[in-house]
Amino acid sequence: MGETIIEGPLYAPRKKVYPQAVHGRFRRIKWTLLVVGLAVYYLLPFVRWDRGPGLPNQAVLLDLPHRRFYFFFIELWPQEVYYFTGLLIIAAMTLFLMNAVAGRIWCGYLCPQTIWTDLFYAVERWVEGDRRDRILKDKRAWTFSHVREVATKHFLWLMIAWWTGGAWVLYFADAPTLVKELATLQAPFVAYLWIGILTATTYVFAGHAREQVCIYMCPWPRIQAALTDEWALNVTYRRDRGEPRTSVKKAEQLRLAGEPAGDCIDCHQCINVCPTGVDIRDGIQLGCIQCGLCIDACDAIMQQTNRPTGLIAYDTDINAERRLAGKPPVYRLIRARTVLYAAIIAVVGGIMLYTLATRSSMGISALHERSPLFVTLSDGSVRNDFTIRFLNKAGVSRSFALEVLGLPAAEIRTSGIERGADGKLIVEVGPDQTREVRVSVQVPAAKLPKEATDIEFRAAETATGQTASVRDHFVPGGH
Repeated sequence: MGETIIEGPLYAPRKKVYPQAVHGRFRRIKWTLLVVGLAVYYLLPFVRWDRGPGLPNQAVLLDLPHRRFYFFFIELWPQEVYYFTGLLIIAAMTLFLMNAVAGRIWCGYLCPQTIWTDLFYAVERWVEGDRRDRILKDKRAWTFSHVREVATKHFLWLMIAWWTGGAWVLYFADAPTLVKELATLQAPFVAYLWIGILTATTYVFAGHAREQVCIYMCPWPRIQAALTDEWALNVTYRRDRGEPRTSVKKAEQLRLAGEPAGDCIDCHQCINVCPTGVDIRDGIQLGCIQCGLCIDACDAIMQQTNRPTGLIAYDTDINAERRLAGKPPVYRLIRARTVLYAAIIAVVGGIMLYTLATRSSMGISALHERSPLFVTLSDGSVRNDFTIRFLNKAGVSRSFALEVLGLPAAEIRTSGIERGADGKLIVEVGPDQTREVRVSVQVPAAKLPKEATDIEFRAAETATGQTASVRDHFVPGGH
């Protein structure tokens, strides 16, 4: 049998979207979140937080050279990477919980792609006009006025994108200092590199790719579709009210004649305001980001035509079926999956808060030298070498007395470090620093254990007696 060959493009060509300005409660919510979100992002690096002498006073700082993350009163070290794991778990569960309650509201209101695209659209409308004006200008031949508007728009887009990249690098160094260095061309090359990369990505994603990021690039719509259920609130066109579609005048005539007439007048306003260009009347779609702008547009039309608002609204699949059956709507916020997600958030968050509140301000770790594991000396005694790392999370210098437990005859030896009156090594560690000390644990021949023995290194702060310990083992050799 012959094969049927279908000629044509593999992908449908992109149809440019011209979102129309809209007013209403969901648009106001989006504007509020946009302003707050951008204000936090751009201004947070300049917020100060006093941590004491010798420590950075930037409230939020990812200090890569010193391997620290500062968030107001919290300071995280590389050894505490599990806190970032906890944050990732909480972030994922929060996203799942939001989806279980109201679908893709993250996409519609809080996603950075949505926020910056909204901002770029606002600039475009301010410079070139609303939907109708932009469509007409794109269809007409280029004029000097149009060229000037397009150039102005792209210049403003690039300025926003540039400041977006600039704000990002301020989280990795002292913001006021880095701003001066950037202005005087004295900043590190990597700072300019990242500003350039983020300027380009912001400009391309928010100014050009726009809805393509949501529809094709982002994996969340596919994941969300697998996680949602019939109880989740989604932007829904209520077909039982809207169909059959007809004009306002004809609908009035049909109602007077006792014949069915839907509230939808097929004005296409819900499509015109959609930032991804979908027709919500076709049902839930991959391109719908649940922003609610079509609700604002439809409610305005319903008010103008003296019909009840809510033809398009946040609703559930269950209620769509119940309305068709003539039953009242029901909502079930508390159900198995929402309880599970909330419980995981609470448990992980509680564990993190508890460990933050009770964590020690000092620490110690040991690394047993592997080559060789042991050294047999001329008098028959055996030596094991270790690298001991002391961790001082306090903002002041501290002294730690080091001892080894588990082998009564064991002696710690090193060079360049003083001993206390009791013979213990006294190690000085600077404020908010770590210090590595190479030590040897030596046991006389007569006291050697017959096999590898667990030992414990214990460090005690000389001023307060606070202790930290780490376990390892002593290898006696092949005697």
